[in-house]
Amino acid sequence: MQFVFDNHVLDPDRRELHRGDSAIAVEPQVFDLLLYLVENRERVVSKDDLIASVWRGRIVSESTLASRINAARRAIGDDGEAQRLIRTLARRGVRFVGEVSTRADGDCAITGPLEGHQLEAAVRTERPAIAVLPFINAGGEPEQDYFADGIAEDIITELSRQRWFLVIARNSSFAYKGRSVPLKEIGAELGVSYVVEGSVRRSGEHVRITAQLNEVATGQQLWAERYDRRLSDVFAIQDEIAESIVAAIEPQVHAAESFRAQRKPPDSLDAWDLVVRALSHYWRVTPEDNRRARQLLEQAIAIDPNYAQALAVFAVSYAFGAHMGWEDVTVAVPAAERAALAAMRADSGDPWVHLALATVHLHRGRFEDSLASFEMAIRLNPNFSLAQGYYGLVLSTVGRWNEGAEYARRALRLSPRDPFSSIFSGVVAYAEFVGRNYTEAVRLARECVRQRPDFVAGLRILTAAAAMAGDMELARSALQALLRAQPTMSLAWVETQALVKDEAERAHYLEAFRRAGLE
Repeated sequence: MQFVFDNHVLDPDRRELHRGDSAIAVEPQVFDLLLYLVENRERVVSKDDLIASVWRGRIVSESTLASRINAARRAIGDDGEAQRLIRTLARRGVRFVGEVSTRADGDCAITGPLEGHQLEAAVRTERPAIAVLPFINAGGEPEQDYFADGIAEDIITELSRQRWFLVIARNSSFAYKGRSVPLKEIGAELGVSYVVEGSVRRSGEHVRITAQLNEVATGQQLWAERYDRRLSDVFAIQDEIAESIVAAIEPQVHAAESFRAQRKPPDSLDAWDLVVRALSHYWRVTPEDNRRARQLLEQAIAIDPNYAQALAVFAVSYAFGAHMGWEDVTVAVPAAERAALAAMRADSGDPWVHLALATVHLHRGRFEDSLASFEMAIRLNPNFSLAQGYYGLVLSTVGRWNEGAEYARRALRLSPRDPFSSIFSGVVAYAEFVGRNYTEAVRLARECVRQRPDFVAGLRILTAAAAMAGDMELARSALQALLRAQPTMSLAWVETQALVKDEAERAHYLEAFRRAGLE
């Protein structure tokens, strides 16, 4: 869904703002603010609304808030004096007052608000679309409606950060509040493949929230969960549960779409299908699957050379192969860098693009640039578990091992069933190794290797940590397994290829492998 106003087009899916044929550069936070104002144009938005939705409850100063509103005005050719489009109402807040029409991608504008039964059927794109229905206030107390609505609105906001699928705006999905409409009818009216629905029941100081993800075509329930919490802090609970639901939904949608793509004949696959199939291989974390993922991504890029997600995942896959010792670094890293830069030119608002740049910067030894790119990826999508885990690795690499361990553990909390969970465990193990907590590093690395016996990075940490802990039998056994998984492993490889910033830390790593018997 795009919003059209005053010769501008605001595209939430691509996170782009255009004036006529020209793209307007907008900071991510300013874009979020502008989008929130446009989506809520039927009412005055208070300062508290903006802080809750754009800043996720983090306290910001009046000057910061004013500067962001002014930046949003400048982006759309408005100013604080004219206030043609964004109007400030004293002691109440701000409101978007420009005339807005909506349209599906590539379609003519659909004028007027979307209400009730009259919702126009959206045109399906190659990416799946998802709608979050208003959560039912199962307790029945009218004063609790705000809490149920808040949960659903938070989930919409968080899902909107995901670039893999389209999320129907709140005004459209909330048209179904208080109505019982069959799932297939909702799917047809909104043009969505998936629907999230749930309920909220408060009892005294406790709250129970249920949520489920349904596939429209089959009516199948893909995922469901129940959350029981004490109601000591309503807003913290709201954020926590929205985050948990979103973290669970994304991989379920991806898995369903990957399965759908695998059932299609090869000559009917479009670029989106090729990307989701590539990711299903990437998540398996084997040399063969990593190469197969890149082959599929190359096909997607051939169909659409400016497909940012395909370019970004290609870069991440190639850089990851180099880190694992599966690829020649002199070939893989330049190819990954070319793809990452092309992805950045295509869509600078995609979290995967910044993840791709971060991994390239890491391999180039540009550690501060790598950290900055990871931070941007996480800002764009706070639920991006892969970015959280990788960020933990780089923090540990530059010596900030306590923070690194926390980010890797956060990745595990966000996506406990993630195929990369063993890798996140390996990052925590590496962080503990950098912190000289060898016994804990051995424990974590053993768990990592138990989950994936052929995981090269886990075997590296297990070998090094066991050697430094003085468990030479374990160190030698782990080293033999490591050499089977990575025949190119050597002291020379550690000295030239290991992703370590500080030379003293590299010497520490080398000493550990020497003690283990590596040559």
